[in-house]
Amino acid sequence: MSAVRDVVETIAKALADTSQRVAVTESEHGGTTLVEVTAAPADVGKMIGRQGRTIQAMRTLASVTGERLGKKVTLEVRDAAGS
Repeated sequence: MSAVRDVVETIAKALADTSQRVAVTESEHGGTTLVEVTAAPADVGKMIGRQGRTIQAMRTLASVTGERLGKKVTLEVRDAAGS
């Protein structure tokens, strides 16, 4: 598991009410590391936050962590119900 994934997973699980339903996957796409957080529908709103401030902060932390490793990082949050 990479440092970027560790950081994102720690934050996502801390924000979620049902932390056992939080899943974090990491994949490489054309030189960019894509980190996807899948969570329960009720928890996705908490991760996005008011006017997207929380998700923006999470993206900043993921990006800074990736920079230290020489990676470009993109963070996406997905609803576990698939909608």
